[in-house]
Amino acid sequence: MRPVASAVARAITARNAHENCYCPRLAGELRRCRARASLINIWPDADLFAVIDFLSDQDRAQLRGKVARTTFIQKLPGARKHYSRYLPLMPLAIEQLDLSGYDLIISSSHAVAKGVLCGPDQLHISYVHSPIRYAWDLQHQYLQESGLGKGIKGSLARLVLHYMRLWDQRTSTGVDAFIANSGFIGARISKAYRRDSTVIYPPVDTLGFTPQGARGDLYLCASRMVPYKRMPMIVEAFAAMPDKRLIMIGDGPDLAKAQAIARQAPNVTLLGFQPGAVMLEHMRSAKAFVFAAEEDFGISPVEAQACGTPVIAFGKGGIMETVHGLDQPQPTGVLYRQQTVAALSAAIGEFEAAQSRISPQACRANAERFSVARFEQEIKAFVENRLATSHLVHLARLPHPHRVAQPAPVSGSELPGRVVPIKTV
Repeated sequence: MRPVASAVARAITARNAHENCYCPRLAGELRRCRARASLINIWPDADLFAVIDFLSDQDRAQLRGKVARTTFIQKLPGARKHYSRYLPLMPLAIEQLDLSGYDLIISSSHAVAKGVLCGPDQLHISYVHSPIRYAWDLQHQYLQESGLGKGIKGSLARLVLHYMRLWDQRTSTGVDAFIANSGFIGARISKAYRRDSTVIYPPVDTLGFTPQGARGDLYLCASRMVPYKRMPMIVEAFAAMPDKRLIMIGDGPDLAKAQAIARQAPNVTLLGFQPGAVMLEHMRSAKAFVFAAEEDFGISPVEAQACGTPVIAFGKGGIMETVHGLDQPQPTGVLYRQQTVAALSAAIGEFEAAQSRISPQACRANAERFSVARFEQEIKAFVENRLATSHLVHLARLPHPHRVAQPAPVSGSELPGRVVPIKTV
């Protein structure tokens, strides 16, 4: 049998070598790196492929020191800092990776990784963090927030995203089995690809994020400051509630907007980028963790709950699967239904009125559903089951040459059925 597994890394990897795995700037990229790390833990002999790979030695240690085999984009000017400029080339790039020597291919995909080329005697399982969100249902939001709603650049962006959608849908047929990182993403997979998927939640470091110390009276928000996270909205809500204090950790494009609002709000403290140890300390002592994004899954709220900290979150997307609202028997937070200052302010008031109903024990117990051990167990069982039941892999394992005859054409042609040789291993 050919090598047991080949983990195909997501197209986007870490941006800056000096940042550690808890950096809010890179929370999405490096937390998803934990999923790849788990795949390497299960199959330590697997080879790793990626569109680009600029991981630091510290972050690479999560992958047992493995260096990914990369595409031509790795060598293009500015690929380290401005890789998003090469988005139109990524479908071409991922198709140039030669994976013909593997029986099993596992892609961890949020953009193009699932588009690798596979043969009929290979099993391709794709763990999907999301279909290309900025090419599908979030296209209009992405264009507006990027300043590409109008003009020539906007028209070119729409054209590129149109072809990305066509490519994304076409390459979905090359995946034998889809795994979604949440039921919310499972619905996106069904909508975009017309395919079923199995939900396996991503791994959360519940061993590192634990309850410790006394609970304080400060609210906490920690995230990248990008438009869809709605960080300025959170600052605005607390600016209107001077009796409630907020600590905000993270940086990004929306930092200046948040700072402008915070200048008029002495109860709001913006700390910018902070190392993981500082964020963990605040997460353990916070009165509640405030979250305003519509996420595919949302790891930060789960990390907060692992610390015994309640969550106040926008009730849409993956958060509906990770936070138990006040209507549940063992609530772990409060969910609000609109991304507005008024709705968030009302949710904070609702939380303070019902705070005694939310216990640190319930928060911790809920978070443990998303542990690394659970993820690795479920992924391994899923892959082994697919390997055991895949007729393609069974045929590839046959000890002697065999041929599979396809039926004759049904168009009325007299041509005989084509004989396809199955590779012997």
